[in-house]
This record gives sequence, structure tokens and C-alpha cells, in this order.
Amino acid sequence: MKTRLRELRARDSLNQTQLAKLAKVSRQTISLIEREEYIPSLLIAKRMAKIFNEPIENIFIFDEEEL
Repeated sequence: MKTRLRELRARDSLNQTQLAKLAKVSRQTISLIEREEYIPSLLIAKRMAKIFNEPIENIFIFDEEEL
């Protein structure tokens, strides 16, 4: 799964710690998601969508082979 999290954080001038606080997760979780080493739960994905005012599918892009 690809993610645009880092790009969206930069757009909104948020660092990992700030985003983590808004999303109610640890900074390490944000780092893992950005490095594509962790697939977030639906709850976390929905929080990110709300924070960035973007549909989930614009933040997290699934490769067809992964489905």
C-alpha cells in the first residue's frame, strides 16, 4: 500500500508529532505508516481523512495485487 501521508503533512505544515496528536496515535505509528511498514486500521485511516479533508483512497493507495 502506498501512502501520501508525508506529502499531505508537508502541505499542511504538520510534523509527525503534531499529526500523531491529532490522529490519537504515537509518532512512531505515523513514521511506520509513512515508511509503508504498517497498514493503519480503518479507524486511523478515517481520522487521517478527516484531518486532511481528503477521501481515504486519496491518502492510502492500494496496489491491485494487494487486494
